[in-house]
Amino acid sequence: MSMERLFSRRLVRIDLKFKNINWETATIKQYELEKELGVWRIFLNGYSKKGFIVFDEDSIPKEKILETLRELEPEVEGEKTLTVEELIESSYSWNNIIKS
Repeated sequence: MSMERLFSRRLVRIDLKFKNINWETATIKQYELEKELGVWRIFLNGYSKKGFIVFDEDSIPKEKILETLRELEPEVEGEKTLTVEELIESSYSWNNIIKS
């Protein structure tokens, strides 16, 4: 796969809110999903009861992700598509500095 094709690959980001989560279950479920090849980025916070998952829907369907999280009672708060290039650019440290 060429770099250009890889960078333009479409990913899905879902933002989630959980009704039944704590730090321990968040850690366990995050690890379970991190092992999936289609998951590019994941963060589940048992304290704020929120999280997000970036994944390739061609590799892992959204339904499988939500089924894995079922016991946490997830609610999808938002969903958007982004490219691999956008994901990488958003991860640069200078993009994470608080602006005044």
